[in-house]
Amino acid sequence: MADTDLLETPLASLHRELGGRMVPFAGYAMPVQYPAGIMAEHLHTRASAGLFDVSHMGQAELIGEGAAAALEKLTPADVQILKPGRQRYGVLMTETGGILDDFMVANRGDRLFLVLNASRKHLDIPAIEAVLPAGVTLRPLPDRALVALQGPGAVPALATLAPGIAAMKFMDFSEFEIAGVPCLVSRSGYTGEDGVEISIPAEQAEAVAKALLALPGVMPAGLGARDSLRLEAGLCLYGNDLDETTSPVEANLVWTMGKRRRTAWDFRGAERCRDELDNGAKRLRVGIQPEGRQPARGHTPVQVSGEVVGEITSGGFGPSVNAPVAMGYVARGAAADGTALELMVRGKALPARICPLPFAPHRYAR
Repeated sequence: MADTDLLETPLASLHRELGGRMVPFAGYAMPVQYPAGIMAEHLHTRASAGLFDVSHMGQAELIGEGAAAALEKLTPADVQILKPGRQRYGVLMTETGGILDDFMVANRGDRLFLVLNASRKHLDIPAIEAVLPAGVTLRPLPDRALVALQGPGAVPALATLAPGIAAMKFMDFSEFEIAGVPCLVSRSGYTGEDGVEISIPAEQAEAVAKALLALPGVMPAGLGARDSLRLEAGLCLYGNDLDETTSPVEANLVWTMGKRRRTAWDFRGAERCRDELDNGAKRLRVGIQPEGRQPARGHTPVQVSGEVVGEITSGGFGPSVNAPVAMGYVARGAAADGTALELMVRGKALPARICPLPFAPHRYAR
């Protein structure tokens, strides 16, 4: 895709002003890093607070009586039990039991608020619309920006502008005025750290972002740090660790499937999930710790005793753990923690082992 064909977020001019190096991502021009560099942005987020532009994500509202029940046709998440002011993570399913997308859903009281992946929103929206009964409407919100303020210093800094945010717990969702602008705030994120995601009217996004960057300890961070942070946290990236061939059982996302839903089996693709829970999935998503210092990237073949048993889906260097880290799918028989592996990197077998996720401990505000 030529640069001239790329979409821009409401913060594009601010990224350039801050020296962001812009790259194509999911059809958008996005900052991969700023002058400090990916390593510095990553470590600063773990120690203090990083501000990420995630406005490329799809935001939408589901309005009308029966909205939660309608959404449950596509997801095994228990949406109907979600209380006002709470949010949860889930997956949207295909007919064959694969994952169409992963998403966030929050209960705003009179409506549901959805956040969809940038690369999948053009598929998610018609899929959701196709299952809606009369009286329930999906309303995309292209006129809103989305930023993530992440790290142990994020909420203390933000609370100087909106004190009520300090009382929120992990996955709480509420409305606050920040720098004079009405915003939607969830205490969640994609780094494994405490923090918030803030939905802002697009025309006021730059003013809010500048107010956040002016807070003590906050620095801008790009896609590079976002990727290394989420990998250390063992969090999936759609298109790498999840796709339409992957089931929630294989992906080790059974925890996203509500107990009631695993009794009724009344969601799209349920037959495959039920079979894999009863009989075991052929492969599983696992953490992989390469030995030594050389990272193994996505699509690296994984072997046990010379036999290919899977492949890496996400891999790189983990700045916080000061070592290479990876996730991937391996045959169920090779998925036990401690299993010795060989990773085929440029024709050379590098030793590795299966290890528990996450690599860096989650520090959410429970």
